[in-house]
Amino acid sequence: MTLRGRKKGEAVPQGVVARLPVYFRYLSELEAADIERVSSAQLGEALDFTAAQIRSDLSYFGSFGQQGYGYNVKDLLQQVKNILGLDRTYSMVLVGAGNLGKAIASYESFRTRGFEVTAIFDIDPLLIGNHHGGCVIRPYQELGHFLKKTPVDIGIIATPKRSSQEVCDLLVKSGVTSIWNFSPAHLVVDDHVIVEHMHLTDSLLRLAFRMNEQLMTRS
Repeated sequence: MTLRGRKKGEAVPQGVVARLPVYFRYLSELEAADIERVSSAQLGEALDFTAAQIRSDLSYFGSFGQQGYGYNVKDLLQQVKNILGLDRTYSMVLVGAGNLGKAIASYESFRTRGFEVTAIFDIDPLLIGNHHGGCVIRPYQELGHFLKKTPVDIGIIATPKRSSQEVCDLLVKSGVTSIWNFSPAHLVVDDHVIVEHMHLTDSLLRLAFRMNEQLMTRS
């Protein structure tokens, strides 16, 4: 038995999952430029993937495109949106209203993609009561009570490392099972909880490695 191009219960490889947002961004650019069709070879050249890799990635979700024609940009973009779950809206609660948290809350692209921060919490009395990103910053002590009354899809953690696990535990206890973690801590959760770690320093260190590697090859 198959499910959207793969065997039922078969997990999609993480490499494929990581490339889906890349396809989404580029197809969105093509649609905005009124380009009607694109081949896997053209996609591969633009994104530095192989055409075979792109066809293989998409095959996990169904059969797209036509031989000799390629892909209809608008249709493929809609399919990728559906695969990514962008055919619905998501409510998010943010814990941590420091500089990083404020940047996340005010990033307009999240809202246009259907991800809306509906509440912000912090422990700093100087921040509580202020408005940011269309929300009033609330006391962290009210988080559990808020979530009981207003369930959300995603919990965003932008707190210091020392408090991130405690925040995560409270979010999960309050029914939030999808966590977007911007703290440097590696969170420990039960198997039913989904965590996406955003370690910004790791990305910077990878960039430093590639810069250093390039310098070494030149010397």
